[in-house]
Amino acid sequence: MNDFDFFVLARVLHVFGVVMWIGGVAFVTTVLIPSLRRVSNAENRLDLFEQLEGRFSFQAKITTLITGASGYYMLEVMNAWDRYLLPQFWWMHLMTFVWMIFTMVLFVLEPLVLHRWFHQQAQKNSERAFVWLHRMHQVLLSLSLIAVLGAVAGANGYQF
Repeated sequence: MNDFDFFVLARVLHVFGVVMWIGGVAFVTTVLIPSLRRVSNAENRLDLFEQLEGRFSFQAKITTLITGASGYYMLEVMNAWDRYLLPQFWWMHLMTFVWMIFTMVLFVLEPLVLHRWFHQQAQKNSERAFVWLHRMHQVLLSLSLIAVLGAVAGANGYQF
């Protein structure tokens, strides 16, 4: 395999990671959480959420690692670090910002704080906890989709 082949592989893995990760976030945001909010029994709602979200959490961790590693590799090979200094590459800033938020949530905040905190909030007031959870997912999904759209356009030469 030559350097070009490794770069193509990195791009393929990057797109794969983004599709699996952000696609999963879209499913959780637009299907799972709204469905769970319709479950009348608060305890069942929380149990079901923790089962399903726990399974997705593993997928999200793996795909964010793939996305981050492949993105780093492409930046390094292209020697494109200076793009972070140019406003026309705003989508790279946003893409990196979104990746950093998710990485922080998945690997630090969720296991150390958020899981326990959300569980306590859902036991106190399930409806309010799930409304908050849904809003946070909507914000993160919106930022993610803007980053994806900007990245596809920007990577194909379109400048905003």
